This record gives sequence, structure tokens and C-alpha cells, in this order.
Amino acid sequence: MKPEEYISLNGELFLKNEAIFSAQNRAFKYGDSLFETIHANGTEIQFLDQHLNRISKAMRTIGMVYPSNFKEKVRTDITYLINKNKAFSGTRIRLSVFRNDGGLYTPTDNTISYLIETSRLDHDHYHLNKKGLQIDIYQDIKKTNGILSQFKTGNSLLFIMAGNHKKKLQLDDCLLLNERGNLVESISSNLFIVKDNILLTPGTDSGAVSGIMREQIIEAAINLGITIYDDCDLSVDDLLNADEIFLTNAIVGINWVVAFQERRFFNKTAKLLIEELNRTAFSS
Repeated sequence: MKPEEYISLNGELFLKNEAIFSAQNRAFKYGDSLFETIHANGTEIQFLDQHLNRISKAMRTIGMVYPSNFKEKVRTDITYLINKNKAFSGTRIRLSVFRNDGGLYTPTDNTISYLIETSRLDHDHYHLNKKGLQIDIYQDIKKTNGILSQFKTGNSLLFIMAGNHKKKLQLDDCLLLNERGNLVESISSNLFIVKDNILLTPGTDSGAVSGIMREQIIEAAINLGITIYDDCDLSVDDLLNADEIFLTNAIVGINWVVAFQERRFFNKTAKLLIEELNRTAFSS
């Protein structure tokens, strides 16, 4: 029999399939929420401080009341939930923060609740994909740069539309463009390209999420002596002329791309970077 799994709402445990929200929930009604997706190996949680710093900054940006000892409470609750669910191999953690019930567009209450979920992963370390991704561009909706674009919010319709486009074309991922026609990111990852042994990635002023793994890859590249530019305006032509393309997020680390349109790519730099990433992320 499959063991029961739990979720944590404000530090209180509930069964995973138990109803815990009313129809007045603001995350459901208005997308009034933020989230972080975090990797863990047993109770060793990768880059948790960085994730908590980003969501704390986002909470303050959108006017949520920031609770005292929020980071300490969340850290304790995540560890407790991992142990309760016996999630002792590779684990995906989703931390969601949402404004409490009340009001229409204008909230009557800016206090928050937080939900923690776990799900098992196939690998306990970061694992480079054996088969390269096939990608294209999603052009119907552009991602705009603003004070919210660097965060992960509950308003995900752009990424859902891109996901449907990817599915229709039987691709592995799609890249998004901003209003200037420059590349921003993929559906769930930051974008990197390699050209002439130089690593290039769009800046956060392009509209890209300020990815936790993006920062780790930049640091890994510096450690390896790879020249990196992290504020680039990248075009579709840059993709076609690249030697390598890869995508990064906190769960997989690096996914390398084998095909964009008719072009094919290598993964030499991606291999070096994921080795360095695993060395630093799992040093203990």
C-alpha cells in the first residue's frame, strides 16, 4: 500500500488529497500568490536561503505583510514535511505564499498563508539530460519587463499558453520573447547560449525571472574560468549562430538543447557546468 503523503499549511499537516481552501481563496480567484520550486536531497535543501530571499523580496514588493521569523518557520516546516513524507531521495518542494481571503481586486487583508508540498524526483543530484531538447519560439504573447517579471507568481497564463504551443508542436520547450523581440527565457527555465567559448544569458531587465539556478550557473562559470556576460540582448539569430544552448532551473540544474529549427548543438560546456554545480551543491 502506498504510504499517505502530507502537505503543510502554515505549519499544520493535512493529507495531500484533503480539501483545505474555500472558494474565497485569493490565489484561486485572482492569482494573488507567489511560489518557489526548490530541490532537496534528503533533508539537505539546495540554495534554500536564496529561494527564501527571493520570495521575501517578492512579498514585500506586492504589499504582503511579512511575518516575523518567516524564513525560520518555513525552513523548519520544510524539513519536518520531508521527514513526515519520508522523502529522502531527490525531492521537489513547492512553497506557495498567498494573500489571505478578503476583498475583490483590492484586498481587505494583506496577511499571508503559506503552503508546502513535496514530490519525488527521479534523481537525487542534478542530472544532465541524455537526450537533448528540441525547442522553438512562442511568439503570440510577449513577456513584459516590470517589477513583477523577476518573480514567480500565480499569474501563469503566458507560460500555460506557451506550454500548449509546445505540446501542439511536439517539442520539449519553447522560448519567450519580450516586447523588443529579444529572447527572455523558456517556459520554466532561464536561457544560456555558448558562442566561441563565451557564455551569454539575458539580463533580468529583459523580463527574465531572476533564477536561483541562473545565479549558480554564473558562479560555476566564473569558478571554471569561463567568460560570462549576464546582461545580453539575445536574438533568434544568436540562437542560430550558437555553439551550445541550454536551459537552467532549480530542479533539473541544466537541460541541454540539441535542436532549434534546423540547427543542431553540442553540450560540452553544459557537461562541465553541471559537474561543477554538483560539486558545490552537494559538497557535504
